[in-house]
Amino acid sequence: MTTWTDRTADNAADRPLSLAAPSGIDRAAHHRLDEAWLAAAWSHPTTRVFVVSGGQVLIDETPDGATELVMTPAFEAPLTEAHRYFLGTDEDGVSYFALQKDTLPGRMDQSARPAGLREAGLLLSQRDAGLMVHAVALENWQRLHRFCSRCGERTVIAAAGHIRRCQACGAEHYPRTDPAVIMAVMDEQDRILLGRQVHWPEGRFSTLAGFVEPGESIEQSVRREVFEEAGVLVGDVEYVASQPWPFPSSLMLGFMAQATSTEINVDGEEIHEARWFSRDDLRAAFETGEVMPPYGISIAARLIELWYGKPLPKPNDAL
Repeated sequence: MTTWTDRTADNAADRPLSLAAPSGIDRAAHHRLDEAWLAAAWSHPTTRVFVVSGGQVLIDETPDGATELVMTPAFEAPLTEAHRYFLGTDEDGVSYFALQKDTLPGRMDQSARPAGLREAGLLLSQRDAGLMVHAVALENWQRLHRFCSRCGERTVIAAAGHIRRCQACGAEHYPRTDPAVIMAVMDEQDRILLGRQVHWPEGRFSTLAGFVEPGESIEQSVRREVFEEAGVLVGDVEYVASQPWPFPSSLMLGFMAQATSTEINVDGEEIHEARWFSRDDLRAAFETGEVMPPYGISIAARLIELWYGKPLPKPNDAL
């Protein structure tokens, strides 16, 4: 996307995209079926473990002001029967595991606190955020796919949390990822199209998005979703970046798209309101509080930034 990178005033496109930046973790998938290796890794003194529960983990602030996942050696980790997920190794050979539990463990020092990805993803290092995304995605899938879709019998966990097997019919089930497109749509006047979903608070605007349908290319999906939600026709579509979005199991595929029409006709079911904004329009709306930007963790914010030319304001920031 050199066209859009070159147009950003502060080179915003070069900043790591939340949840998608290189984490330095090798997932080491070839070890997932090696029970002897997994047992040795689990018992190694350098191995680090954290608990995931309901999409949350424990985070804590370090003395130097950073935020990190609360991790322990394996021998200090809570007991669990089967929900132990191998996440990979780092360049120093340290192995990382996540444990799925019904509740997060307490901390005697009372300094740690629970956090979900929308908060923690902006605070954690690339390594910790990558580990958390992996663990939360596995936990979501495990909780929702306990029974075989072929015969209905209960499945069991295999491959260190990355497969569920049916012992009745032999079927294997793998974590589900749903492709979704998200797009910043511009018109000939270089205005951007932003919409507000029906369940969002007043003033919350973002880019349009939707799931890819069976038998559809991602470019076709971009054009269909924009027309269905806002009644706007789209011509050229240009890929920008992708972002894992485990809420519960999506992969967001980000695009810049060029509108060939400007009349808006919202569907009223997903999108309550949609508007064209110039940069001056959007800046003024941010200043007055008429428009709230999307969450900074989301790829939506990055797509808008690429058009806007600088980072979007945070809550209560003055432009």
